[in-house]
Amino acid sequence: MRRRERHGSHHHPSKRPNRQGRRSSHARGSGSRTGRRPSMHMPVAAPRSNGNGEKVYIYGKHALREALAYAPQAVRRVFLIPDMDDAELRALVKHHGIEAGALRSGDAGQMVGRDTAHQGAIAILHTGSLMTSFDRFLESLTDGGRHAVGADTLVVLLDELTDPHNVGAVIRSAAAFGAAGVLIPSHNQAPITGTVVKTSAGMAFRVPLVAIGNVNQAVDALKSEGFTVYGLVMHGDMNVMDEPFRSPALVIVGNEGEGIREKTLARCDVRLRIPMDPRAESLNASVSAAVVLYQWSVAHPPAAGDASGRE
Repeated sequence: MRRRERHGSHHHPSKRPNRQGRRSSHARGSGSRTGRRPSMHMPVAAPRSNGNGEKVYIYGKHALREALAYAPQAVRRVFLIPDMDDAELRALVKHHGIEAGALRSGDAGQMVGRDTAHQGAIAILHTGSLMTSFDRFLESLTDGGRHAVGADTLVVLLDELTDPHNVGAVIRSAAAFGAAGVLIPSHNQAPITGTVVKTSAGMAFRVPLVAIGNVNQAVDALKSEGFTVYGLVMHGDMNVMDEPFRSPALVIVGNEGEGIREKTLARCDVRLRIPMDPRAESLNASVSAAVVLYQWSVAHPPAAGDASGRE
């Protein structure tokens, strides 16, 4: 059987494809400089497999507040120390009707480790519940078909990224630069796991994560809504610095080793390249995405006082 052809990766262009999505040291330089960079770290521990996602422990008052504020449907149970004096946190748990149990010191050690600074708050999170359907997401973009998508709408599509650290980093950048959502295929793609949630620094709770069954059908649906489709390609014909981003944008990030699949690349309206010093051979997938999303945000700065980036 002939292997599928892929083109245009910003990652390892002259090396053998790396299907395991090995991380690059370049990822350390991918932080936002716009003032919207999250400063928190999302504590996650003890992942446990569960067909449609993972059940993981999140811990710490701030982490739990983030989950309850932005993704309460994913929180399965909360454990609080009996003398917890955080009225706001207790009110959030009660408001969302989440089962709460007493946290004993011995139980905390078994859940997240004896030396973990859990602050008396631990919760069980189901990562599969962070996902929304593509149809529901598309309806939310168009307000049920009552209006067209605006030029300041950005959507990111992951085309079979296999490293959960890359997935989490892209989600973090998508939230930092105002993306409306991140599309995640159900096949040949790293799913949303505890590692992804942790790497996203909690942004997996804030930006819509959208499950798609067929990448090309999702691309076609967004093209019909007026989106311009951008593919990140090592030798693309458009310098990202020169792209004006005047219409709704769908940015496709390809597999770490093989780039964007041939049939998907054929649907791209623009093949973007990132100018680099000739001493640099390539960029990590998540770093490439961060560069392009930042450049998009330059053309579409957030409204004053809008901490999230977009409505």
